[in-house]
Amino acid sequence: MSTIAFHTLGCKVNQYDTEAMRESFERAGWTAVDFDADADVYLINTCTVTGTGDQKSKKLIRRVAREHPACSIIVAGCLAQREAEELLQMDNVALVIGVQRRAEVVELLGRAMREGPVNAVAPLKGASFERLFVTRHEGRTRATMKIQEGCDRYCAYCIIPSVRGPVRSMPLADVRAEARRLAEAGYPEIVLTGIHLASYGRGTGDTLLDAIGAVAGAVPRVRLGSLDPLVVTEDFARGVAEMGRVMPQFHLSMQSGSAGVLERMRRRYTPEAYMRSVECLRKFLPGCAITTDVLTGFPGETDKEAQETLDFVRAVGFARIHVFPYSRRKGTVADQMPGQVPEAVKRERAAKLLALGNQMEEEYVSKLVGTAQDVLFETAVSPSQAEGYTGQYVRVRAAARPGEIHRVRLLGREGMLALGEVEH
Repeated sequence: MSTIAFHTLGCKVNQYDTEAMRESFERAGWTAVDFDADADVYLINTCTVTGTGDQKSKKLIRRVAREHPACSIIVAGCLAQREAEELLQMDNVALVIGVQRRAEVVELLGRAMREGPVNAVAPLKGASFERLFVTRHEGRTRATMKIQEGCDRYCAYCIIPSVRGPVRSMPLADVRAEARRLAEAGYPEIVLTGIHLASYGRGTGDTLLDAIGAVAGAVPRVRLGSLDPLVVTEDFARGVAEMGRVMPQFHLSMQSGSAGVLERMRRRYTPEAYMRSVECLRKFLPGCAITTDVLTGFPGETDKEAQETLDFVRAVGFARIHVFPYSRRKGTVADQMPGQVPEAVKRERAAKLLALGNQMEEEYVSKLVGTAQDVLFETAVSPSQAEGYTGQYVRVRAAARPGEIHRVRLLGREGMLALGEVEH
């Protein structure tokens, strides 16, 4: 029997795509094994959002070829879409598949085995939403569900629109059907994700709220992936709150708290508009966790603009922030901008933001101590204890087992970890 191993780099969208391809192979009679095991075929789903993503992807391909010289390698994902011909020249690479035709991956590999290496990367112009259905997620109690693909924002620093293609959405009937399948498979929480989730439904007459409602009708807990802050209006926040099943944690992409930097980035909001979105969520979902991404060292960023971002982060009061130093990407507007910031300055600014972010996360967890929260437990940490997450995505340890949801009284914290006791 043929064996195949999978590895995913990058975002939750990639994780979903990998799971879909895993199921395609298993339906065809293949056996999935751990990535560290000996396998006939290795599928690597790549990332190209930063230069580091490129390097990690290529390094992993080379390592697999070196350690398993008799294997065949499938390269999928964003780097594959961008550099198909170069990847096809690497040792043991049999198939390069990009961000489309993944539903055909088993057949395409068969063709490569018969005819030699195959470049199956398809052009993105006019692409439609690819039907990739997932019925389970290996080793997880939460399921990720990709309902949207592509982006047309063309932010100055971002390569993703050129490798993911135009905006397209999963039909609402398919959203409903996949949510039911995942519920029947035992997943109590579904995370909705996409490349630009806020664009869901464009051109179809449906909205992101429609999709959220369709999933909320199937499972007890719905969590949203990264959102463009402009999607958060009073109507959106009210609609989410009224559903009652949407987890009170919202990842609003920010990138910078400086109006000048946001304009150069070609982001479509100001710090004031961002704050209005935060206030909408807090009005209808008091105590909700607001999390974000911050990009530091964008071309031309001055000390004053970096301080504006620090001040804005404090003003918002995030529950968590992810900090990324700006990474130059060929093919983007920002790559040609003057005022490229030295790496040492990027690192220094990132360190300040990370320290502030850690402080704010501890403060947010402290505010929850003394409250009772519903926790979905995911990972066993001892024979009698497990860790999981509240609706606000705060990690909790208590006496429980993975897969269980309990009401937990939070009694204290260790760093960002809350310690609790299950209420009976």
